[in-house]
Amino acid sequence: MPRPQQDRLALRIAEALDAREALVAEAGTGVGKTFAYLVPLLLSGRRALVSTATKSLQDQLFLRDLPRLCEVLAMPLRLALLKGRASYLCRWRLQQALHGAQLPDRFAVRALQRVAVWAQGTTTGDLAEIEGLDERSPVIPLVTSTRDNCLGTECPEHRACHVMQARREAMAADIVVVNHHLFFADLALRDSGVAELLPTVDAAVFDEAHQLVEAGVQFLGTQLATGVALELARDALAAGLQHARGLQPWAELQAALERAARELRLAAAGPLREVRGVVKRRWEDCEPALAGALPALADAALELADALAGVAETAPDFPRLEQRARTVAALAGVFGTEAEAGHVRWVDVTTHQARLVESPLDIREMMQGQRASAPKAWIFTSATLGDDDTLSWFTRRAGLEDAATLRVGSPFDYAAHARVWVPSRFPLPNAQAHPAAVGALAGRLARALGGRTFVLTTTLRVLPQVADALADAAPGLTVLVQGSEPRRALLQRYGDGRGCALVGSASFWEGIDMPGDALQCVLIDKLPFPPPGDPLVEARVKQLRDEGRNPFDDYFVAEAAVSLKQGAGRLIRTETDRGLLVLCDPRLAQMRYGRRLLAALPPMGLLKDEAEALAWLEELASAH
Repeated sequence: MPRPQQDRLALRIAEALDAREALVAEAGTGVGKTFAYLVPLLLSGRRALVSTATKSLQDQLFLRDLPRLCEVLAMPLRLALLKGRASYLCRWRLQQALHGAQLPDRFAVRALQRVAVWAQGTTTGDLAEIEGLDERSPVIPLVTSTRDNCLGTECPEHRACHVMQARREAMAADIVVVNHHLFFADLALRDSGVAELLPTVDAAVFDEAHQLVEAGVQFLGTQLATGVALELARDALAAGLQHARGLQPWAELQAALERAARELRLAAAGPLREVRGVVKRRWEDCEPALAGALPALADAALELADALAGVAETAPDFPRLEQRARTVAALAGVFGTEAEAGHVRWVDVTTHQARLVESPLDIREMMQGQRASAPKAWIFTSATLGDDDTLSWFTRRAGLEDAATLRVGSPFDYAAHARVWVPSRFPLPNAQAHPAAVGALAGRLARALGGRTFVLTTTLRVLPQVADALADAAPGLTVLVQGSEPRRALLQRYGDGRGCALVGSASFWEGIDMPGDALQCVLIDKLPFPPPGDPLVEARVKQLRDEGRNPFDDYFVAEAAVSLKQGAGRLIRTETDRGLLVLCDPRLAQMRYGRRLLAALPPMGLLKDEAEALAWLEELASAH
């Protein structure tokens, strides 16, 4: 079906490619932006890097979209897929794991055997080929390499190395597909081939560009993870016992470093006892406790480094292990001093580790440096890049104020097919009764529709309350809750949505595609403002105040507008989809900024009350 919006976007991208200019383009849901940038890119004949948000989207581009277009356009181009080290099998570490790895349970033993069987036939070494291998499997770190533990040219399997093979293919390809995390991690560490590749391409295209700044902030900074120290301790013990048994007190050195790493994690966690997901703590709250734990970690790492230096000639593992130990000690020293100007520090705490992070507040400096280093076309596109014509939400933080901008609306008839309702008589989001009220309302609406409902929350904390209230209000429905199973399994159980309601938080706000009538009602519990206690948020607010700008309008409302568009984007995925969006936050009707946030959404018909909402859902239900 012809789409004028897609044509307009494709033509503008073609112009940007010809002129080697920077273009920031927002394209609404249904425009078909993937083909709108791929077709002119392929026809231009330019060598290009294409980056997207996740490894699954990377695979979709490389395995499906690009091959189809190359076939249709009769252009036999060389395509390459480049992922981070953790995605590729390391044959040497697989051998080590098979001979001596300590695995936590029989499931891990079975997973390792599956990897070993697959390894005999794979040509790419990409672990994504193994059906059903969980990304969180404890086996993956055992059979992949890191920048720290890679033996490089001294590895017995160097000639057959899958990481090196992927890099060689990337350097020889016409189109290379990467992801944002790899792009920034590699520019920071020069470890995966992107830094060598970037100066040689004529165009760089960033799909799902709304995730670019946060990906950059995570990877352009300095990090010290207790998990890295624990892995170093284990690797040093294994190498010591294998190659230099009795020459150093390996068990004591390992125990000392492990103890120091665990003490650092406890110091970082502070009063937190049970941690779900990732908890971000302010540096100022952790600093007193870290002051003693950091020198202890540095001392244990240096003691191990000295021991490794003493046996350096025994095996090629030891010099690299020594370097890793000295890096851990150096990082502990860095975090024991003041943060760099213009940077912010925080601590991420999870169930098993703590990660100390110092990062820039945005990617302005990096992007401006990359753009100045070599002339090429830079294309940034997404369905949500801001709520004004200059797309300032994105361009300001990415240092792209001088870039050309384009906004292309959705071809979908939202006015005819979608409705939005803001319940006016509803508890405020900070009220204790709010989560239960959201769940109860979701139950009433889902019951009228026969399921086919998502409830999206802004925090994990309220999921159980919302889910319980939903189940009470709609006893016949199956209520699926994020965290009870992996996301893929939950979506498979949800299926066509009949008789089901799903309650999810951040990971369900985007990247979920439920076309047709599988999803016809989306409730959002409250406005997705950035959490005010988040260290990054606090630092950005201070920066805006120092610049004389209004943090609430320029940051909080702008962020909420983009997140709201992402969440609302789950509802209408094709020309014939119909649905209801419910925003359970009365501030939208009461506060001045509500008008701006509603205007940022696609032009849906506005409903007045619950009776109108139920009538609309009954109309949708009767269409089946």
